[in-house]
Amino acid sequence: MERFEYTAAPENEGERLDKALAGVCGQLSRSALQELIEAGRVLRNGKPADKKEKLKAGDVLQVEIPDAAPAEAVPQNIPLPIVYEDEHLLVVNKPKGMVVHPAPGNPDGTMVNALLYHCGSRLSSIGGVIRPGIVHRIDKDTSGLLVVAKDDETHRALSEKMSRHDILREYHAVVYGNLKEDSGFVEASIGRDKNDRKKMAVTDQNAKYAYTEWRVLERFGNFTYIACRLKTGRTHQIRVHMASIGHPLAGDPVYGPRSCITELHGQCLHAKMLGFEHPATGQWMEFDSDLPPYFEKYLQKLRKGRG
Repeated sequence: MERFEYTAAPENEGERLDKALAGVCGQLSRSALQELIEAGRVLRNGKPADKKEKLKAGDVLQVEIPDAAPAEAVPQNIPLPIVYEDEHLLVVNKPKGMVVHPAPGNPDGTMVNALLYHCGSRLSSIGGVIRPGIVHRIDKDTSGLLVVAKDDETHRALSEKMSRHDILREYHAVVYGNLKEDSGFVEASIGRDKNDRKKMAVTDQNAKYAYTEWRVLERFGNFTYIACRLKTGRTHQIRVHMASIGHPLAGDPVYGPRSCITELHGQCLHAKMLGFEHPATGQWMEFDSDLPPYFEKYLQKLRKGRG
């Protein structure tokens, strides 16, 4: 990880942040700097910066340059729970703590590295050399079902079904508080948090439409066990939507309360059900993943406390 600091000179007065940095940070293009700003890796006077901000002389800019991601993901012999596989696709039950594809900070040990070892060259090329076969993703600390494409035709067909909301995706979660209704939905656009570029938020600025349907499965007084079905698939969608209505996910260190439930090692969220029409056969396929041990253990603890 490389860090770069620059104090705006008088000639930078009124200049856009990304343009000024491009002039003094020669190893990075303006577009690369914009990506770092979007990711929250550029601070202006100690606070996350916006690329459109105009500089003032004396502003202190700090840029965090992550280590470069590998140019190509490499096969690694990592155990991978495969639920279903045929010549066109496979369904994987991703463990909590596993990153889906290589990225800065996680160059290997990912699901893609494991897929390359298992499938070899039999993965679609649409995602490029870093994300071969990856149709959709879930967060590192979210466990559960993902579909992976082995060829480009299958990848395109699944992506189209995803955009038309024709793929069933149901997640189970434990949230703070006691939801008043037995079911409901959150329909609110999601974009980058203007105060913290590393987070997402319900906003109307540079945002995308998002819809989450939820229903109560079990109540514990201070916590509620729910199922969520997604119409859209935005970054951190369930985490952001539930937090926006006052019921953040238990264990969520980003959108939950400061006194995070550390025993969960991240948000209590599991991609439990996945259903879609097979692109090659036209057959409807539906998969249901058992709750992982950490999730079941926490539910048992809540049930015991309620009793």
